[in-house]
Amino acid sequence: MSLVRDWPRRLAMSTFVLLALLSVVGAAALFIALALFLRAIDRALEDIGGPATRFSAPMSYLSKIRLGVRAIEKQTDALGPSVTKLNAGLSAILGGLRAIDTNLAGLIAAVSRQGRR
Repeated sequence: MSLVRDWPRRLAMSTFVLLALLSVVGAAALFIALALFLRAIDRALEDIGGPATRFSAPMSYLSKIRLGVRAIEKQTDALGPSVTKLNAGLSAILGGLRAIDTNLAGLIAAVSRQGRR
């Protein structure tokens, strides 16, 4: 009789154990997938950055890119003040061009009115 009464409790316990085991297996699968993807990312970065060497100076493609970008930055440093002056000059021209646009719009309207007469 005790066995029949304990059956729902045993079923609940076995379901709990099954869910716990599934959770452990899922977590393990997640960590394995994470490790595999991190290794794939490491390989891709190693291809970009050059071979990883411990005892000799590494030939890093990223450092060459960094030096090239730094050289471009140094060569274009003088453009900053010039661009600021250019923007100020173009802003002054903008006002004049707007006035010309308004005058031309008035001229076109006057000519079109004259052509209708």
